[in-house]
Amino acid sequence: MFVLTLTQRVADAPRPDPAVDREVCRLLSGLPARAPFQPTGPGLVRGLTEDADAAVDATMVALRGNRYAVGIGVGDVFLTRVDQEDGRVAVTAEGPGMGFGHDAAQYVRGAGRVSVRVSAADPVAAEQAEAVLTLVGQIVSERSEAEWRVVDLMVPGARGQQKAAAQQLGITPQAVSKAVVRSLWHEEWRARPAAATLLRLCESTEPFWD
Repeated sequence: MFVLTLTQRVADAPRPDPAVDREVCRLLSGLPARAPFQPTGPGLVRGLTEDADAAVDATMVALRGNRYAVGIGVGDVFLTRVDQEDGRVAVTAEGPGMGFGHDAAQYVRGAGRVSVRVSAADPVAAEQAEAVLTLVGQIVSERSEAEWRVVDLMVPGARGQQKAAAQQLGITPQAVSKAVVRSLWHEEWRARPAAATLLRLCESTEPFWD
C-alpha cells in the first residue's frame, strides 16, 4: 500500500488555503484508491492506494506549481470499518505502511525546493524511488503556465494531437511543438513508469540491494 500525505506549501501565505486542498482532492478523485484523498487537517491531504502508477500520478498533480510537499509511505495497511452511533461509517488504518507514511510526512516538511520523501522498510529502494520522483517532479514544478496550457491538451501515446491543440489554442502547430519540447513533456511521461516500478520495489520483502 502507498500512503500519500500532501502538505501544502505556504511560504508566501499566512496559512494553508482550504480551497487549495479541496481542489487537489477533486483532481485526485478519479484515481484508484483504497481510501480517497481528503483533507485531514489544515493544509494536509491524505490518500491510500495500492496502485503505484496512481501514486506517481497523485504526486505529479500535487507538485504542479510546487503547491505541496509529498510524503509517500510504503507498506502493509489494514483497514477496519467502524460503524458509528450516528450512522456514519469511519475507516481506521493501521500497519507499518501508516508508520512509514507518518515518517515521510514529517521529514518532507523540511525538504528542499521540490519536496518528495519516500519511506519504506528497504531504505535503499525508497531512496531510489524518491530520487526519480524528485527529478520528474522538478520538471512538473517548473513548467510555465503557457506550457501547461499546451500540455494539458495532450494525451500520452495519442497521434496527431498537436495540430488539434494548436487549433483549440489559436496558435501554430510549430508553437505547440516548441512548447512541448520546452516543457519536457515527453521526458516526463517516459520517466513516470520508472518511478512506479521503483515504488513497487519498495513493497518487496526482499532487500533492493543484497
